[in-house]
Amino acid sequence: MTVTEGANLRVLGKDEALAARLDAELTAFNQRATGATDEAELSVRVTDADGELLAGLTGWSWGTCAGINMVWVRADRRGEGWGGRLLTAAEQEAQRRGCTEISVASFSFQAPGFYRRHGYLDTGRREGIPGGHVDHQFWKSLVTETSAAVRLVALVELPDDAVEAGQRYEDTVLALLPRHGGRLERRLRTGDGRSEVHVIRFDTRAGYEAFLADPERTALRGTLGEAAPRARVLEVHEV
Repeated sequence: MTVTEGANLRVLGKDEALAARLDAELTAFNQRATGATDEAELSVRVTDADGELLAGLTGWSWGTCAGINMVWVRADRRGEGWGGRLLTAAEQEAQRRGCTEISVASFSFQAPGFYRRHGYLDTGRREGIPGGHVDHQFWKSLVTETSAAVRLVALVELPDDAVEAGQRYEDTVLALLPRHGGRLERRLRTGDGRSEVHVIRFDTRAGYEAFLADPERTALRGTLGEAAPRARVLEVHEV
């Protein structure tokens, strides 16, 4: 225990009261920040002929987002397609609630391939899981076909005499992505500020083409002229 200015700091194990209080406080904070107050739990239960639990899924919905926390199928019933049925049921319920996207995480020893087969796209990974494993992050659109998504890596070079102007241009242009179904997954910059790497995903190729033709983007680029950043764009996919 540490006592500082009348406050006590204690490191404990499980503390249900603390967890409940933090959940309530952070939920209230999140709702004030986003304006979305419809956070709700989501679950799918499957029982066998004897009423015993066969499979289940737990998750949540909040505004236009949904997420999956846990998916489990009893060992003697695996390989029968129950995992896919659980996902479909959860996705349909999320759509009914007005969600447009859903996310999930899976350790490498669990089922990352399962989620990929059902249209979930890799969005990140965390190394260092015990046993040398990886925590994979996945995302799926509930309004467009995942197979239509386009992922890009842009290698951006800013003119030496217009670095700040180039950075402001990229700030403005990247903010246009959502209007065309695009999102910036990563933005990296070199120490001298003269080069950037952007990882970008569009829900559809039509969205990508609309972004390229966006009049606000083209007008801004025209204004900069020779001071506009130069980019090499690579279309990529997971391997």
